[in-house]
Amino acid sequence: MATTIDELESRRRRAEQGGGEARIAAQHGKGRLTARERLTVLLDEGSFEEYDMFVEHNCSDFGMETQKVPGDGVVTGSGTINGRLVYVFAQDFTVFGGSLSERHAQKICKVMDMAMKVGAPVVGLNDSGGARIQEGVASLAGYAEVFQRNVLASGVVPQISLIMGPCAGGAVYSPAMTDFIFMVKDSSYMFVTGPDVVKTVTNEVVTQEELGGAVTHTTKSGVADVAFENDIDALLATRDFFDFLPLSNRHEVPERPSEDSWDRTEESLDTLIPDSASKPYDMHELIRKVLDEGDFFEIQPNHAANIIVGFGRVEGRTVGIVANQPMVLAGVLDIASSKKAARFVRFCDAFDIPILTFVDVPGFLPGVAQEHNGIIKNGAKLLFAFAEATVPKITVITRKAYGGAYDVMASKHLRGDLNYAWPSAEIAVMGAKGAVEIIFRKDIGDPAKIAARTSEYEARFANPFVAASKGFIDEVIMPHSTRRRIALGLRKLRGKQLENPWKKHDNIPL
Repeated sequence: MATTIDELESRRRRAEQGGGEARIAAQHGKGRLTARERLTVLLDEGSFEEYDMFVEHNCSDFGMETQKVPGDGVVTGSGTINGRLVYVFAQDFTVFGGSLSERHAQKICKVMDMAMKVGAPVVGLNDSGGARIQEGVASLAGYAEVFQRNVLASGVVPQISLIMGPCAGGAVYSPAMTDFIFMVKDSSYMFVTGPDVVKTVTNEVVTQEELGGAVTHTTKSGVADVAFENDIDALLATRDFFDFLPLSNRHEVPERPSEDSWDRTEESLDTLIPDSASKPYDMHELIRKVLDEGDFFEIQPNHAANIIVGFGRVEGRTVGIVANQPMVLAGVLDIASSKKAARFVRFCDAFDIPILTFVDVPGFLPGVAQEHNGIIKNGAKLLFAFAEATVPKITVITRKAYGGAYDVMASKHLRGDLNYAWPSAEIAVMGAKGAVEIIFRKDIGDPAKIAARTSEYEARFANPFVAASKGFIDEVIMPHSTRRRIALGLRKLRGKQLENPWKKHDNIPL
């Protein structure tokens, strides 16, 4: 028996060493943690329970039968984050470059299957050279098995991907189908084809970082959500972020104690809106003053910044926030912002997270490029997302709500539950100047008449009372009372029941 125990300990030590000290040192030399070190930071101390520590690949081609490492390049198992269950896999770059083999994929599939059975999120730490070439189609089949589980798990359990090293070729599609992607600056990258192939095919010269680095994907492409400075920052932020998410679509949103009074008033909000309609203000100020302790985890802060999305809490319970940002492009809706917000709204709806919408939108962005790149269908994505959502929806119009963009931003007509407006709200088909120039086109040559007509239009429509008189706005509220109104509204809506007509699935305009 003692011999057997000794052998077990020996095999465990070998598995825990991964690719050996030299490769671990090389990983540290790049400023990266090893797979096991990352899990130590991510999970509660002592909570990790590993599966399949002794699994080895089954390839016998190209001399692979003599190169076997326990674990086969991925560490899998379960643990807790702040006491809540999570399933994890961490690819080990020190073993075959973290490349995915048939058995490697089977390990990942096993934890995903377990997560689906018990109802718990999956966090994947990606650091892989891609498919294991020696295994050929078997490794490709492994990727497809993982992809299939990503799809089946979507909307059932939250899926978070951390890109902490290379992620290229077919490997990028699994993270792309997860709910959130975090990356590490100057250390991680994602692309379908690398710089060498790009140069060969298109003659474009580009670095890995320019093509698919963390900054590129969190600013230009919008593929990733947040870029962090290093592995530690990314992992600690993931712990914080995890606290906002329900364990599955069968669980309620998490609740944490808060000493922030639900009926706290914020007098400063009464002066948030500038005197001039053309002056911007920072919507972040309103968001933070409404949420518990001003705690707001923003998603994609550097991509399509004309709209803000992220998570916070009211009375200790998670809420999703969607808000136009007047500081960027006057808060206008365009292709990128519509896609960004639509995906966020659909995530919230899938996991029963109430949605707060703060509106200051002058319309959709005009232009040839926007039209030719599909602003119609892309704008419809956000409209579709808000319209299909059955979770509690509370909307506050702070200033402009013009044209179709008024409709899109969780209006009463898209089954908004509580739609409030500040006294500064302007709800109309368009701004006064543009409207007057269309309605009174014959008076354009007379500045005095146009000025008078503009004043008349503003008096008629540049306020929330026309919409309120039709019941499209439930109440015109004082800005300082916004938090109190939202907290009360969320309490009332906690038992909301609303179902869409039965269907196999919808056909969102993609």
